[in-house]
Amino acid sequence: MADSTYSYSYVDNKNEDGNRGESQPPRRVRKPHPVRNTLLILAVLALLAICDMACVVTNEDEYTLIKRFGKIERVVSESGLTFKIPFIETEIKLDREVLLYDLRESDVITLDKKTMVADSYVLWRIVKPRLYMQTLNSRSEAESRINTIVYNSLKNVISSMNQLDVISGRGGVLDAAIMENIGDALSRYGIELVSVETKHLDLPDDNKNAVYERMISERNNIAATFTAQGASEAKKIRNQTDNEIAIMLSQAEAEAEKTVAAGEAEYMRIISKAYADEKRSDFYTFVRALDAAKVMMQGQDKTLILPPDSPIAQIFGTIE
Repeated sequence: MADSTYSYSYVDNKNEDGNRGESQPPRRVRKPHPVRNTLLILAVLALLAICDMACVVTNEDEYTLIKRFGKIERVVSESGLTFKIPFIETEIKLDREVLLYDLRESDVITLDKKTMVADSYVLWRIVKPRLYMQTLNSRSEAESRINTIVYNSLKNVISSMNQLDVISGRGGVLDAAIMENIGDALSRYGIELVSVETKHLDLPDDNKNAVYERMISERNNIAATFTAQGASEAKKIRNQTDNEIAIMLSQAEAEAEKTVAAGEAEYMRIISKAYADEKRSDFYTFVRALDAAKVMMQGQDKTLILPPDSPIAQIFGTIE
């Protein structure tokens, strides 16, 4: 059987002088068939194109939705290679990673009717791609829903707090309250809200200075109140301590006087007992006279002149 992609023809075998030899029959020559080759190349290219259209590559950070006649047929959430029916099924790619949406700056009013400027951003991701495509047509529409829900929650939370509480709650308390207020409002769109973060929460420029001055004045008043309370408590403690010290000193002095009196009484008792008889009494009187004379004979002059009626002279006069 002849190859369909080639055509054949017969060529006479001639000598070098141009004459055909008697013993050499015509030679059959195979030539390419141009039309058939072109059709074959086109068929191969079409087959490759169809295979390419049938292959679907899903990356790690994306979902692939296969739609047939506008209806979602299946969702591919695992990375790898899958297939679809060309010309009948189409594919849609959705982000599977955590996405960031930056909210516009907006004015909010606190419970005490103070205006503040809030600037926040949201981290979110698609967790149910089929529901997401059924309820939302695009990412811009999803971000519009997120903006509305988060802003309303931010406004409701801040409107229930005083300005000072809002300022002091910027360390994560405010963001947690906003997340709690939102709840599962975005779950009906197949969206999970990862977190709401406040980038900037400040006062409007026109009344910022006035509010700062009022806050400084309030803080100074609070500090003065604490200082006065501390001084009053310190004075009470000092007065109480002084009273306790005075009582303790009085009691100590009373105990000391009692001890001194008891000691003197004991001393007199011992002296009285020691000189109870006449000889000891005279000796004691003599010793006391010597002590008195010693005191009077201090200085350069060592002469003691006593009148006859002096008690000391009488004591010395009685000595035999």
